[in-house]
Amino acid sequence: MSEDKHDQQFPLGNYCDADGRVKAMDYGMRPLSESMSLMGPAFTVATPPGQNLAIHRAIAEALPGQVLVVAMSGDCRYGPFGEILALACQHRGIAGIVLDGSVRDGSDIEALGFPVFCRGLAPSGTRKEVAGELGTSIQCGGVNVDPDDIIVADRDGVIVIPAPAMADVQMGVQKIVDKEARIKDGIAAGKTTLELLNLTT
Repeated sequence: MSEDKHDQQFPLGNYCDADGRVKAMDYGMRPLSESMSLMGPAFTVATPPGQNLAIHRAIAEALPGQVLVVAMSGDCRYGPFGEILALACQHRGIAGIVLDGSVRDGSDIEALGFPVFCRGLAPSGTRKEVAGELGTSIQCGGVNVDPDDIIVADRDGVIVIPAPAMADVQMGVQKIVDKEARIKDGIAAGKTTLELLNLTT
């Protein structure tokens, strides 16, 4: 997980339960390795399928701690991001990448430990003919992402927290964490979840 000004990372479900403004990307957005996680502000990238010049540009411009969020229409035929770009991201302090498509060099990226969330793997190469767009509102994983929205991701998937909502979400998450701690204590004391949650049958 990246180290930045945001609070520590909690389970993604807690964020989703804390505030209705939190958006979960669709289930196809998965980590290359189950141990991968990340958290940081979005640096948005839009590129046509089969092109990756915009990703090269983004790596040069993104700030340390940011997460590259790449919109490419969910096209999984190409691998526009691989080991060399992952290494370049690491050296520039980029926290990770969320890409609405496939990547290549999966084993090499896993060995680097660079967090990558995508739809799959594809070895086919890409061209560098279209500049694409950086820092605009995009659609990735079925949800809108604006620059500086907070991206949180782990083996459960990827969520997007609108930047203006972050403070409210953090407070809501802490309340959920505290409530779950009390529930766990109750379970340890022999109570059922029906009792603890005041559920009726």
